[in-house]
Amino acid sequence: MDRMAFVWRRPVFRAAAAVLLAMLGLVGAVPFAFSAAQAHDSSSCTLGPNGSIRHVIYIQFDNTHFTRDNPNVPSDLEQMPNLLNFIEGNGVLDDEHHTVLISHTATGILTSLTGVYPNNHGVPVSNSFRYFLPNGTTHTGVSFAYWTAPLFDPANPAQPTDTLPNMLTADGKNAPAPWVPYTRAGCNWGGVAMANTILENTAIDIPTVFGANSPEAQEVVSNPGQAFADFVGIGVHCAQGSSLCSAQNNGRPDLLPDEPGGYTGFNGLFGAKYVDPQISPNGPLTDLNGNVIEDPQGHIGFPGFDGMSAAVSLSYVAAMQEHGVPVTYAYISDAHDAHPNGPAFGPGSAGYVSALAAYNDAFGKFFARLAKDGINKSNTLFVFTADEGDHFVGGAASPAGCDGVTVPCNYSQIGELNTNLAGLLATEQGITTPFTVHSDDAPTIYLTGNPASNSPVTRAFEQATGKLTATNPITGNTDHLTAFLADPVEMNLLHMITSDPARTPTFTLFADPDYFLFTSAPNCNSPCVVENPGFAWNHGDVQPEITTTWLGMVGPGIRHLGVNDLWSDHTDIRPTMLSLLRLKDDYAHDGHVLVSYIDDWALPDSLKAHAETLRKLEEIYDKINAPTNQLALDSLVISTAALESNSAGDSTYTSLEAQLAQFTATRNGIANQMIAMLEKAAFNGQAINEGAAKQLISQAQQLLAQVHALAESVS
Repeated sequence: MDRMAFVWRRPVFRAAAAVLLAMLGLVGAVPFAFSAAQAHDSSSCTLGPNGSIRHVIYIQFDNTHFTRDNPNVPSDLEQMPNLLNFIEGNGVLDDEHHTVLISHTATGILTSLTGVYPNNHGVPVSNSFRYFLPNGTTHTGVSFAYWTAPLFDPANPAQPTDTLPNMLTADGKNAPAPWVPYTRAGCNWGGVAMANTILENTAIDIPTVFGANSPEAQEVVSNPGQAFADFVGIGVHCAQGSSLCSAQNNGRPDLLPDEPGGYTGFNGLFGAKYVDPQISPNGPLTDLNGNVIEDPQGHIGFPGFDGMSAAVSLSYVAAMQEHGVPVTYAYISDAHDAHPNGPAFGPGSAGYVSALAAYNDAFGKFFARLAKDGINKSNTLFVFTADEGDHFVGGAASPAGCDGVTVPCNYSQIGELNTNLAGLLATEQGITTPFTVHSDDAPTIYLTGNPASNSPVTRAFEQATGKLTATNPITGNTDHLTAFLADPVEMNLLHMITSDPARTPTFTLFADPDYFLFTSAPNCNSPCVVENPGFAWNHGDVQPEITTTWLGMVGPGIRHLGVNDLWSDHTDIRPTMLSLLRLKDDYAHDGHVLVSYIDDWALPDSLKAHAETLRKLEEIYDKINAPTNQLALDSLVISTAALESNSAGDSTYTSLEAQLAQFTATRNGIANQMIAMLEKAAFNGQAINEGAAKQLISQAQQLLAQVHALAESVS
């Protein structure tokens, strides 16, 4: 459970496909016989080499896993063979795909959409974050808000304290919008609960798009539940001149004031109230099972972000594709919680297995429906991924050896360990310095008064945090809570610092992933650690099960490789798609084209030249620049040693911080040259300079060795 209106919560072993299909009773039930009939779409939308791609379908799951959380229980994707077989049989599934830091829904989706890290799109953590006021106290900012909205502060939504855009570039402007290359190319672009491309709330997004005194704003006052269903979660951004977004259909000007190159004459439809009549003209839109889409209170329209099951989300995608929206980006909520109010399931729990079976059924119906429309792997680029992985918090499953599918798994102990950080600091370390946190298993911590990083109060707080322990109520063990610590010097290396200094925390604690830390009373009169069965899947942290996810691609130009293990991360999705689609952004990406996954005929010549050197350049670029790859993970070891150190005169801290800053500067100098080469090869037809590339590769290798040696010396 990651995204809700105003209540902001977070919530290897492979079976043979034939065996799993038999277990699920689905042998022979995968419908992939595509017809030649063509669905109605924008006639001017022709993409890719020789116009071979007429449709783009991008699906991003919340917390959905390819690898197993329990070796006996088939993974999420294994329990969705209609999807898994489609990807494996027709394209590539990368099981070494990675998130950014902090590893959460907002940052995961927004990084995937933009191809840049949080320092370049402006959203530093997931559902919400704290930000400093001039007096050193903090307010809450919510990451989910419409693309052009100012920072959403739930405490003061009409007049936010920080008026900079929520989506923020490194130079302080509103970030370029991901639909722009498509609409400029004549393609209508649909968003189905896709983060920040649609309205996310009725408090600040309605006045941003419709106006503070609009009829839509008046509906928010008179009927807030229906207003949420009417205006949030669904949207279409249209090509110039598209009748779909005409004023007659309640289209609104699609205003992007800071878009590079300008963006005028484009309209959008915002909300199910205005989109649904265009894509379901004969009555209310239904899900793939024929049920009218409505929220739990019966408001017809958008059902809420936790209501975006596969049957709902995929129905929206299909309806858009059938009614003039050939590019659709959609979100699907997780299956490991009982939506909308919990509890959480464990691997193989009956409710979890049932939800995945329903998701699998939805994908079968979805592919069959598209086939009748003539939308298939021969003319459509399909992209599937998940925002992040999760760490399951719970005891052993029973009965022993349960697989969930034939024998349900039960859990007598399940739930993240809610931890009063203020209480532990006071009772274990005597620290009562006032602070606030973005509560998480990787909490960002904001010391009241916003003291400097090297101030005595900050240093004492960091040192104390590094010593915290807790008794685990599931295992009975005494756990050391801190995995890593990162202050702004290290967060800068990890691409976590935005151009708004108010959003920069004092430091980040990457904790033991069983624990979810918050601040409460500075005592432990009630237990400071309590198991919470409402949530059992932690993410945000740096552990491999959290930061490793998957990416699937099918369509013209995508190689048929099945499961592959090329290292990639979320920033690589956009440049890979745009290069294949023959589109271009007006900004440089942080990621690069995944050349290994594209057929030679679909690659520009500039990406085929010096192929071996290009591959090595991409690989080592990832190692020095990605926030969950080699240099970053070594640097976290160094940062933790620096912040936990208590040497005379803080000499160890000062020395290690200086070296981290120098590593960042050196890395940036090398990485910037590398990505400039890769961008030019992908989008400007300029092959890499092989000699210069080899020199950069050598410099990167030297930097990696230097950082690793220091990490080993301090660990």
